[in-house]
Parts: sequence; structure tokens; C-alpha cells
Amino acid sequence: MDLTIASTFLPHDDAEASLAFYRDVLGFEVRLDVGSGRMRWITVGPAGGAGTAVVLHPPAVDPGTSDEERRVVTEMMAKGTYAMLVLATADLDGTFERLVARGADVVQEPTEQPYGLRDCAVRDPAGNLLRINELA
Repeated sequence: MDLTIASTFLPHDDAEASLAFYRDVLGFEVRLDVGSGRMRWITVGPAGGAGTAVVLHPPAVDPGTSDEERRVVTEMMAKGTYAMLVLATADLDGTFERLVARGADVVQEPTEQPYGLRDCAVRDPAGNLLRINELA
């Protein structure tokens, strides 16, 4: 089989804040922006249009989702435990410096992990954790 990952989904609770983060802080391009208000799906990805896209979506909007499930999703997003994305870069220190300069919410500065990776971590406006690995 010849499979690739086309897209992955991350929830947002404020489309404009998420758009600003992924476009202006991470430097991703907007590939698609549909809907409006709380019912807005925004597809972003690395500049150049190639590779995996990230679809920023409103959480728990399916009509079959119960109020209790919506409450749990909202609480998990607020704690940053609902969703995560792992990115990679050849220049971790430079990337981290640019993220800090652009106002990213830093969770962890560049660190050598005991499992062999060097990485850092930030949160997006919805609380999603973004870990950034340094390419070897």
C-alpha cells in the first residue's frame, strides 16, 4: 500500500484566535476556510501546499453528542489534554525563538529528552499541545 496522511483534526473554541496562531505565529498557510462563527472549519498547513493539513474544527458539534460529552470535551481542551500535534524542524532553537517572539504560550523550552529526542512544547489558543521535535 502507498498511503499518506492527508489531514489531521484539532479542535478550536475561537476560530479567529486559532487562525491567527496557526497563520501568524506558526507561519502556516490557510488552505480552506468554511462556515462561520462557532461552526467554522479552517484547514491550514505548511507553506507551499504540500504535505499534511491540519483542520481546525469546532469540537463536539455532532448532533449526537450529549451535553455531558460536550462538558468533558470542553474541560479536556481547557486542560490541554484533549488533542496534540507533533511537528518537526531542523532548527529547534531558531524556531523556538521565533515562536516566543510571536507570543506563543510556552509549555517547555528546548530540552534533551531521556528517550533520545530534543524538543519543545507550546499550546495553541484552544489549549492543544504542540510538541516540536528537532530533526536529527
